[in-house]
Formats: sequence, structure tokens, C-alpha cells
Amino acid sequence: MDEREILTRFKAGTLERAEATRLLAGATARTPATAPAPQEQPRTAPHRTDGPAVTDGRYAVVGLAGRYPLADDPHAFWENLRKGRDTARGAPSGRPGGSVLAPGQRGHFLDGVAEFDAEFFGLTPREGALLDPQERLLLETAWEALEDAGCTGARLDALTGPGGVPRAVGVFVGVSSADYALLAAEAWGRGRREMPRSGHGSLPGRLAALLGLSGPGQAVDTGACSALTAVHLAVESLARGECAAAVAGGVELLLHASRAGDGAGEGVGTVVLKRLDRALRDGDRVHAVVRDTWSGFRRTAPQHGTADDGTRGAGGFRLRETRDTLVRRVGDAGAALGIAGLTAAALQAGHGVIAPATEGEEPVPWQRARDDQGREVPRGATVEVDDGQGLAAGAVVEEFPDAPGPAPADADGGDQLVLLSAPTRAHLVADAARLADWLQARGQDPDGAVLAEAARHLRTGRAALPCRIAVLAADVPELVAALRRFAEAGTTGGNLRHADLRNGADPLGLGEAPETRDYLAALWRSGRIEQLVRLWLSGVDADWAALEGPAATRGAVPPPSAFLRRTLWLDPVGERAG
Repeated sequence: MDEREILTRFKAGTLERAEATRLLAGATARTPATAPAPQEQPRTAPHRTDGPAVTDGRYAVVGLAGRYPLADDPHAFWENLRKGRDTARGAPSGRPGGSVLAPGQRGHFLDGVAEFDAEFFGLTPREGALLDPQERLLLETAWEALEDAGCTGARLDALTGPGGVPRAVGVFVGVSSADYALLAAEAWGRGRREMPRSGHGSLPGRLAALLGLSGPGQAVDTGACSALTAVHLAVESLARGECAAAVAGGVELLLHASRAGDGAGEGVGTVVLKRLDRALRDGDRVHAVVRDTWSGFRRTAPQHGTADDGTRGAGGFRLRETRDTLVRRVGDAGAALGIAGLTAAALQAGHGVIAPATEGEEPVPWQRARDDQGREVPRGATVEVDDGQGLAAGAVVEEFPDAPGPAPADADGGDQLVLLSAPTRAHLVADAARLADWLQARGQDPDGAVLAEAARHLRTGRAALPCRIAVLAADVPELVAALRRFAEAGTTGGNLRHADLRNGADPLGLGEAPETRDYLAALWRSGRIEQLVRLWLSGVDADWAALEGPAATRGAVPPPSAFLRRTLWLDPVGERAG
């Protein structure tokens, strides 16, 4: 049974979800007799998207990142949702330019919006100070979402577009305000003669340039509908086969008093989208499924066979995240409202919990409904935001229950190879400490599955940057101990080795020779981990995804890279950042 038949039978209801997932994984694992086995491929096998995509109309959210009021990541955002936390407060103290609220007013604000890690993105402090903070936040959250999806390393090359061009990833961002330009214009009147780049057209391009992406890109401004319009454009681009994956999201900051007021909000969020069939073949973790999107002048969302009014109907319960609901959750966050709603819907569906609308209420267990044949149907939500003038954008989001898949190699024992890399040693130290904290917080790992999956994700899904450590560890305590020694005392040696390649890498030029890829594959097949580690620490980068073959991600995704932020802002006349 091929993939198309599997998906057709699943849609028709003649194949259960778990069985469909198992069969799709098996279809992916099988390779034609004329093709080399996965571990013998010199590069990750490309999946071409020439022409319109063959899809069942569902799109997987494979990466998720964001910052919302009193929540620096999706995990903290979920805790706020679960508790119905009221995030309104006075304007944050310490922001350059002072408060944007009048006395007695409250709003929903992000922390640290004046801070940015310019060095991580290859920028000088001066260049960072001249970037709109909204663009900075989008850069950081887009990177975090791509790391969550395992798509900042060699796996990017396998995402090919028309003509087989690699790294065909679209970038679609919603942004509608330009407060930083207003602040700069006021500074101009006081004699300051440096201005940030005007307009939002550069936002997709900067991320594309950073990662060498070749897909389409667009910044959109449809007011409060901006983020969901960006998601809609990303889905349409995937459906047309213009890209193999897409980053979509939105951002809103309130930096100028002319726009702020009681109940104002801020936020930033991004998702990485793929066609669902592609995500299953790639072994991606699926946070949620997007079944439909829309944008335009309409008064009501399309109907999808379930009650869309937040009550139980003939088709079961369908949650609604509307503008009113979201304003209670994150404030009137403008262009970021839609991505906050999509994230909130995905988190509630995934956890099987309906979050309270206000503080003091209790979360409600969300049971799956059943169809006419008695089979469970996925939890679903409609997310819709309007601008008050008739324009609306929305999406239908559903859970995608986890199903067993191929486990990472050596999950049942043996040393695991853990690779970390960063742009500087300071970043690497912060990454080591963050990973150690994350591993300790997860508790016991008796079967080694967490360690094995985390190690695989770090090898196959992260970019290979110049400052590197490699650790061979038999279990989580051994790995945590090595990471702590490095993070706290800079200790290397033993089972942890370190390299700094900023002054030169791969002195023999081995990475340029195609024969080297065959040699690396032979080393992997023979279990020559020591030689592979030495080569990687010298700057010879292996395509680990190609070496190891497919394996399903079950949820043990390590935290994203650490950013070492510092305050970078429009400076007073005569002063210069950095």
C-alpha cells in the first residue's frame, strides 16, 4: 500500500489513525531496490516539491516558539493558559523611553524587549541597535521554532523546492506597527542622525539570508489579522509546491505612547509548517494539524461539521479562540493576536484541557467526541480574528495524537553521542548549562529513551557552529555531570571534548571532497564513533540525518539555543552602542 492509498483510506475512515501512522512510517522506511540504503546515502535524500503538492489538505505544525505576556516560551504560556492567569500589569519599568501608559492604566507586556543577541546572528551591536525590536523578536523566535522542528542543520538541505533547489523554506510574517521608527523620528528632531530601516519588507529576507533559504517570503499587514493571514499564505504556498516547509508568525510591540492604552498587549510567535504527509515521512513531532485557513472580508468562519459556537453539537465539541477570548489572554496584541490564538488552540488540544477564560476558573478536561461509528475524533478548534472593519482571518486546528514510531538507535543502552555547538564559547557554556537543567528537570530516564532522542535531535536537527563540545555518556546523570563541569568550571577532557573553530576549521579541506561523505558513512556503519568525533571537532561536518536514517520524534526535544542578550536601543545623541 503506497502513501497516497494510506492517506485516502484514512480520510475515508476505513483506517485508524495509529495504523495509518504506522503504515506511513513503513512506507517511508522502504526504499526502492535501485536506491542505496539510508545509511549509505551521501546526503539526506531530497523530497522535491516541483509543481502542485499532492496533499490531503492537512498541514503539520512541526515547530513552535513564542513569547507572550509573563511567558518567555510556549511552556510558560501554557501554564498561564491553564491557570487562566491575568497578565495585565502596569507598564514595565526600565524600558528605554519610559512608560507608554497613563497612570492607573494596565497592559499585557513582554519583558526585555530592549535586549538582543546581535552576535548570535552575525550582527554588530550598532546593526542590532538599528533593527526594529519587532524584527529582533521575530528572528529569535523563528530560530527557536526551526530548532524545535529540527531544521537548522543538514536537514534543511533536504527541503527542496522547484528544480531541486535546497532549503526551500518560505517565510511569512505579520507585522503592522512601526513604533521604533516613530521614536527614531523624534530622536532625529533632537539631532540624532541614524535611523532604523523603514518598512517591514526586510523581515523575511533577513531570516532567509541568515539560513540561506530559497523559498518565497512576504511581510503582511492586515492589522489584527496579520499573523493568521501569514499562516494562510504559508499554507497556500505549501499547497502550490513553492516550498517544502514554511515559517509563519506575527509580532506586536507597543513602544510609543500614541498607540497605547488600557488593555494594550504585546506578543510574538512563530510556527514551522509542513504538509502532514511530509512531516510523517520525516519523523517530525507534530504539535498540531492545520486543516483549513482563510483570510478576507467575511463575517463567519467556514463550517467544518462540528459546532463552532463553543458548545457540544452533533459533531462534538469544537473550541473557539476569538479576538475577545484572546484579548482576555494576552491583551489587545494587534498583529500577534492570531498566532497567540493558534498556539493556545494547539496547546489545549494537545494537552486535552480547555483553559479557563479568566483567573480563578478551573481548567476543564477535554474529552474527544465520537463519530457515527463510535470512533474517537480529534479535538479541534477554530481560531478567528477580525479587525472590526469586516476583515477576518482564521484557521481550523486539530490535535494529532502521538503514535508509536521507530525509536532512536541505541535507545536500549550504550553510550550516546551528544553534540553541542554555538557561535561563541560564552554561548556554548550557556547552552551546556541549559541542557543540564532541562535533563535534570525531566527526572528519571530508566530506559534511556530521553537521552537517546535528545542526542539524536541535537546531532541531526541543529546547525554546526564553530564552538563545539562532544560528550559520550551512558546515562543522563553522566551527561549532566559533564555538562556541569564544563559550564561551571570550563573543565574538558574525559568524556567531554571541546573545539573552537573560529580561527579555522577543516585544515585539510576534507569536507569539500565527495569521497569524505562516503568515508563518514562507512565510519558510522562500523561504529567508529571516536573517529567521527575527532573529525567533527576538526570542522568536518557530517550529515547525521543521512547517516542515521529516519526515526520518529516522540517529544524529548531539547531546549533551544541560549541567547546572550544585551540592551541595544536608539542611543542619545553622541553615544554609540558597543
